[in-house]
Amino acid sequence: MDRESLKPPPLTLLDRYRGQGFTALYTTTVTVTGGEAAHGRASGTARSDDGNLVLDLRLPEAMGGPGNGTNPEQLFAAGYAACFHGALSLLAQRAQVDIEQATVAVEVSFGRDPVDGGYGLNAEVRVRMPGVARHQAEELVRDTERLCPYAKMARVGIHSIVRVID
Repeated sequence: MDRESLKPPPLTLLDRYRGQGFTALYTTTVTVTGGEAAHGRASGTARSDDGNLVLDLRLPEAMGGPGNGTNPEQLFAAGYAACFHGALSLLAQRAQVDIEQATVAVEVSFGRDPVDGGYGLNAEVRVRMPGVARHQAEELVRDTERLCPYAKMARVGIHSIVRVID
């Protein structure tokens, strides 16, 4: 696919939704199998329903694993960074601000949660916009935090249903 055929989504994605309930615009399913260790995180494979994503999952060395594969924290960080960058790009386009050189880096940490003794995630989003005045960059980032579904999920949670199927 040549670069000229790749285009950003339309600004109409910024139009306010006025419906009564959640309306899905896109849905995907990724299935993880356990692999050699029968443990999705340690030796699994992640496959998307359309076949475009096929990844070996491996426990990172920092957690006692071999590394040499991706892990859930990397996948979450990639999704968060891509979504945030996309929302930022739409808002910058609407404001007629050139952010072609902008980068969004998301650092995700997996660790122990003192609240319940289990585990939790922390995320830090770092946005760089060379050539954009700081006050304008800060305003774009604040607006992006309100628009980006990953930022919203990190702030207020996500509707999640967990169930056993046959």
